[in-house]
Amino acid sequence: MLRVAVALAAMVASWGGFSRPALADEGSLDPAQPKGITTEEIIKRFATKETEFQQARDQYTYRQDVMVKTPEDDGEYHEIFDVLFDDQGKRLENVVYAPQSSLVRIQMSPEDLDDIRHRLPFVLTAQEVPEYQILYVGQQQEDELHCYVFDIAPKEIVGKKRYFQGRIWVDDRDFQIVKTYGKTVPDIRKKKGQENLFPKFTTWREQIDGKYWFPTFTKADDTLHFSGGDVQIREIVKYSDYRRFGSNVKITYDGQELHKAPDDKSKQPAPDKPQK
Repeated sequence: MLRVAVALAAMVASWGGFSRPALADEGSLDPAQPKGITTEEIIKRFATKETEFQQARDQYTYRQDVMVKTPEDDGEYHEIFDVLFDDQGKRLENVVYAPQSSLVRIQMSPEDLDDIRHRLPFVLTAQEVPEYQILYVGQQQEDELHCYVFDIAPKEIVGKKRYFQGRIWVDDRDFQIVKTYGKTVPDIRKKKGQENLFPKFTTWREQIDGKYWFPTFTKADDTLHFSGGDVQIREIVKYSDYRRFGSNVKITYDGQELHKAPDDKSKQPAPDKPQK
């Protein structure tokens, strides 16, 4: 079992203070401490909301559109799949568009595909909080939202488990994560020269059904430094057509159970090809 300690201070230094691409309608970072609430209470509240968010998103159908490109050689990987439920209420994926990959310099590994499905839409639940170092860095305006900003990193990397390392923005009203910037860790380098490196990415969330901030867009534009040479990689992941699926699972929001939507299979997104 591999156990590698990860120091948050070293992470911040190595990333140059998490320098990010400039985004419209983003305010400057204010290092002032929160007023009327402690950082520990903020972490506790958003972790509770993230736990509720994860349970709720597991009861939604949606479409995920994944595009990965290497601009230097016009390589491209494209996949569109719907996350649905079968007649027994079991969650499944239905691939609706998946042409043959034309990537040459890189290949999509099982870790890449798993990250795209489960870690680009990063969730930090109450159960996972003890696994991370969480450092309050200030407050920042993101469009119309006022956010608390935290840098996070795994305390240690255990076995083959994968983690998120980067920065999160927490809405100061709903106490939900509305944006993440960072990368999945660790990068994988094997003795036989095999390398599996992962780009830095930003994921934005939008409020769905007036309750939960679900991921809707992920973007990565990074250069991966392989031993055989650098490779520029661009990724776009779109999440759309969120629809509540009726089930027997109890979902709560602010401590109250949400009413279940009726089973309406007609509301599941119909497969189609993307517009060129």
